[in-house]
Amino acid sequence: QVQLVESGGGLVQAGGSLRLSCEASGSGFRFDDMTWFRQAPGKQRELVAGITSDGSTNYADAVKGRFTIARDNAKNTIYLQMNSLKPEDTAVYYCNVRASHTFAQRDYWGQGTQVTVSS
Repeated sequence: QVQLVESGGGLVQAGGSLRLSCEASGSGFRFDDMTWFRQAPGKQRELVAGITSDGSTNYADAVKGRFTIARDNAKNTIYLQMNSLKPEDTAVYYCNVRASHTFAQRDYWGQGTQVTVSS
């Protein structure tokens, strides 16, 4: 089974920074694409940033130039450095990992970490 442990959320003033982490574990699994999503109250969950196993990245337009996703394959961990935070970045941030085991592949979700940006 795959476990995801997220950390790094909190309360910050507008213009501040936070760094989120998500560590994946699971015996015999290979971790492929790893992605951050977020969900604000009353809104649908949306993609924030993703990174492939070879380091290719993609970002939502709303966070380009402010957020940076990085990956440490040795630790099976991804990070989301969030700078110049805005109140509209307030949401629960979820880590998603696409994991493979023998011939099966499926997505796993973390428990979520709250990010609150005050104006």
